[in-house]
Amino acid sequence: MFTVKIATSDHERENAFSVRRKVFVEEQGVPLTLELDEWDSTAIHFVVYSDETPIGAGRLREINDGIGKVERVCVLEEYRGKHLGNLIMQALEEHAQQNNFKKIVLNAQVQAIIFYEKLGYSITSPEFMDADIPHRTMEKRMQN
Repeated sequence: MFTVKIATSDHERENAFSVRRKVFVEEQGVPLTLELDEWDSTAIHFVVYSDETPIGAGRLREINDGIGKVERVCVLEEYRGKHLGNLIMQALEEHAQQNNFKKIVLNAQVQAIIFYEKLGYSITSPEFMDADIPHRTMEKRMQN
């Protein structure tokens, strides 16, 4: 049984950080100093659990009035292919809708572009490097 929860305690936020460290730092080689940043203290963190085990994460923050930014969406390798990324994005988008966000933006790793396009996101930038990984900015207008 998979569930997505908004982190409301330090323990739950640490669960999100532990998944991010495994995926981005250990698996993809992103320096920890780039992965954990100044926005972690104010962003809304979402954690996917398999029973009590944290297996996925993502965060959402408001970057301008009515514009949200999705970041750090990840799923542990052994749980990929089970549509958990969709579950995370659904929870993030529902939260954005409930908070009257007009638009969501994100910086997608190039290999994840097709995933986001299937969810209705459009590319809005040329390719750029972030933490030595190619990315493109994407956005989606919310139906308010």
